[in-house]
Amino acid sequence: MSNLSKIIRFEHRSEHVLEHALKIKRQYSAPKIYTAKGDLRKRWYVYFSYRHPESGKLERLPNIYGDVNTYKTKEERLYVLSKYQKKLSELLEEGFNPYQDNAERLANRQSKAKVENTKPSVTPKQKEDSKSEDTQESNDNTKKSIREAFEFGISIKAQLLSKTTMRAYENRIHAFLDWIDKSTNLKTIDQLDEKEVSKFLNAILQRTSARTRNNYRVDLSSLFQVLVDNYIIVQNCIKKIPVLKTIPQRNKTYSTEEQGDIFKYLEENDAVLLLYIKFISYNFLRPIEVCRLRVRDIDLKNKTLCFKAKSGVVKTKIIPDLLLKELEQIKDIDKTKFLFTPEGVGGDWSIEEGNKRDYFTKRFKRVVKDHFKLGIDYGLYSFRHTFITKLYRALVKTSSPFEAKSKLMLITGHATMAALEKYLRDIDAELPEDYSALLT
Repeated sequence: MSNLSKIIRFEHRSEHVLEHALKIKRQYSAPKIYTAKGDLRKRWYVYFSYRHPESGKLERLPNIYGDVNTYKTKEERLYVLSKYQKKLSELLEEGFNPYQDNAERLANRQSKAKVENTKPSVTPKQKEDSKSEDTQESNDNTKKSIREAFEFGISIKAQLLSKTTMRAYENRIHAFLDWIDKSTNLKTIDQLDEKEVSKFLNAILQRTSARTRNNYRVDLSSLFQVLVDNYIIVQNCIKKIPVLKTIPQRNKTYSTEEQGDIFKYLEENDAVLLLYIKFISYNFLRPIEVCRLRVRDIDLKNKTLCFKAKSGVVKTKIIPDLLLKELEQIKDIDKTKFLFTPEGVGGDWSIEEGNKRDYFTKRFKRVVKDHFKLGIDYGLYSFRHTFITKLYRALVKTSSPFEAKSKLMLITGHATMAALEKYLRDIDAELPEDYSALLT
């Protein structure tokens, strides 16, 4: 198998754009690409099955990684893997067999390639004809309609992004396409430049905010880069458009008195919302992560819960006793039900995750924010900030800051110490001791 992998890597380095995948024989399955749901921390690869000479059954063979995992962006990895996939299909079609010695086939293939390379140089007329063909192919791409080119880019991104992220991505891209149709006379992708994109971004800025405008810029630039990587356009012109400076917006931390008053008020007026908030407060989940929970995700016996994190990875956390004692009520509920619904704990709720989060955000505003007259800076996320701050300050009393952060990382789920430290700075969790004596 190792020699087949080396051949593929050699072909990837030595050849230009590969031909489309050829027809697959019954001796093997069509090579497929594994992208780990877009997670760059995991290994991406090409995999396939080949019929075993003894059992006669299709058996999965070792994954083909090549150097794909050295690339740092999703687009680059997908581009390289697609080359591996196509080249593997070509080699299998030519008769390369992972259960046989392919040395002779490789020698014949390399000999053929050498003959091709030593052919007499082409005549000026042949060069001109070839140049004409290349120009025609380039023109075919640049004459694609803007919508056609963008829909192609969206189809590529759909393989890399989660459904939730993809929905927001598509909305922004289609908003741009609608603006192009209504505000310009542009038709083909070669007519689109940074000047027109800047006009659109300015319109977004006037209607919303610099942060929203920058988000549109990021998504459009990402799609333009896909078009560059697939030879549909020559350059990503959006990289020339500057990112606007924005004022960071975050939810403020509640004071001990505010948090206590809110919990006491909810005990009497909305117990379901209070339990929802406690998952944010005690387990440090994000509001949308709480919305994803089903009854089966809660393991009362082992005091753990499983949830789908922001990165799309399924993670496990312990449930502190402070929260565990309030979950006895779910023992007899159907395991497939969602933990939180508008009607109460345990039930069906078939709407998009983002809409579920918006529902509880609005419910919190109606029940809590309006009652306590809290400003726009306070929200459900404030409870996560509040309790991480409380936990860190308690830990640092009995250990060094580094030890406290190391313990805190295990609880909050931050991937790196740098990410946790930045988060703590952003929420002002780490404050100095009184320095009055230094000023006198």
